[in-house]
Amino acid sequence: MEYFSLTLHTLLEPTSFAVMLGSVVLGIVFGAVPGLTSNMAITLLLPVTFKMTAKLGITTLMSIYVGGMSGGFIAATLVGIPGTPSSIATCFDAYPLSQKGQTTKALGAGILGSFLGTFLSTIIAVFFCPLIAKAAVNLGPWEYFGLCTMAITLVISLSKGNMFKGLAAAFIGLLLSAVGYAPFDATARFTFGVNSISGGINMVALMLGTFAVYQVILNYATDQQNLPTIEKANIRGIGVTLKELRDNVVNIVRSFLIGLWIGFLPGMGAGISNMIAYSQAKSASKHPEKFGTGCVDGVFASEVSNNAAIGGAIIPLIALGIPGDTVTAIMLSGLMIHGIEPGPLLMTKEPELVYVIFGAVLLAAILTLILQLFGMRLFPRLLTIPYHYLFGTIGIICFVGAFSDTNTLFNCGLMLACALFALLMQMGGLPMGPMMLAFILGSELETNLRRSMMMAQGNPFVFFTRPVSCVFLLIALVSVLMPLISMVRESSKKEN
Repeated sequence: MEYFSLTLHTLLEPTSFAVMLGSVVLGIVFGAVPGLTSNMAITLLLPVTFKMTAKLGITTLMSIYVGGMSGGFIAATLVGIPGTPSSIATCFDAYPLSQKGQTTKALGAGILGSFLGTFLSTIIAVFFCPLIAKAAVNLGPWEYFGLCTMAITLVISLSKGNMFKGLAAAFIGLLLSAVGYAPFDATARFTFGVNSISGGINMVALMLGTFAVYQVILNYATDQQNLPTIEKANIRGIGVTLKELRDNVVNIVRSFLIGLWIGFLPGMGAGISNMIAYSQAKSASKHPEKFGTGCVDGVFASEVSNNAAIGGAIIPLIALGIPGDTVTAIMLSGLMIHGIEPGPLLMTKEPELVYVIFGAVLLAAILTLILQLFGMRLFPRLLTIPYHYLFGTIGIICFVGAFSDTNTLFNCGLMLACALFALLMQMGGLPMGPMMLAFILGSELETNLRRSMMMAQGNPFVFFTRPVSCVFLLIALVSVLMPLISMVRESSKKEN
């Protein structure tokens, strides 16, 4: 109860509340406009939070996260283009509903589904994080090495296309994380005499380059600057009836549990949960033939699941210091920049900060619900914002943010180099998720590996004599081998 009152006092303080409100609006805009993502919004605002307190800075980032995840259904409904990857399945039924003249119903289902997924999953995270953190306190460097390895390999196994490319991307991330002074012996590695990178690749420059500048350049290069014309829609009320909500209770609960579980697993994320929940809703439906033609059940399934992944992803982020997806990987870097080390000890050392994070997500969910319900008529205008204004503003913010972090022009050049590197990765078909997760977890991975080997006097088999680390490493091994086995089986079937 003590932390509850302190959290309310912190979040409802006028400055904090105003910043949260603005951050939620910004998140909704970036989530709604195709080509802009919550990843980009969080990355852009990261340098802005440097001058804020840790609580206000993290509250700002969490508010953008919630608003961005929810805002993705707006473009999916109005123009049939998902604002974020987590809203791909929303397009299947929300856009046909809009085409039938039921835009309000589609938007209302998206708004309510997003709120239910975010709010309820965060409530569960509030109860589960302390339990997991309490158990994780007993883990040693062997277990943390296994956990980090498992997180990276799970992301690799889910890489789109060739799994070998996911593996290559992860190795690139580990290589980038090794730049600078090594832990324990402080040996300079891969610096080539450049003092500016002796402390490692600047995280802000890497984030801005790979998630903001890269996206702007890519959108211009592929001429993705124009959206289809939005037809005028008569938007009134909420659109969703109580009967439709009652009929979808089982669907909502099932989609919620799918999103929560997939969000919890490292490397999964909302982009996968919405597709799985949609397919499960269609399979379990009494009228599966209606899915894809404008069925509100499909909208509920997609939006509840992708937003439930928020609470699921927060659990490993706070309790273990392991990000669940690319967005939470950026959130983890934001916490680290503010001097906060997520993990089991965070619940003990700074419980007030943890509950402020939970409270920020819950309050942001409520603000998002209110803003979207009362601002539904403004949604079509969001998609008419000229891209040249957006991209020009984003470019300026990127350069200011990169410079303000270190007060050197070198960081701006490093940001551009990272953007060019991201473009080369995209041309080579290398996924960004494994690279970024490996970069963020690389130092933790190396530190725990070297600490484990020193404590075991160089015996590598110690990782397999400890049950928990052995389980983590076996899961990592299976997650890499299973796709390979599937590829071999498919190729042998084609030959036969």
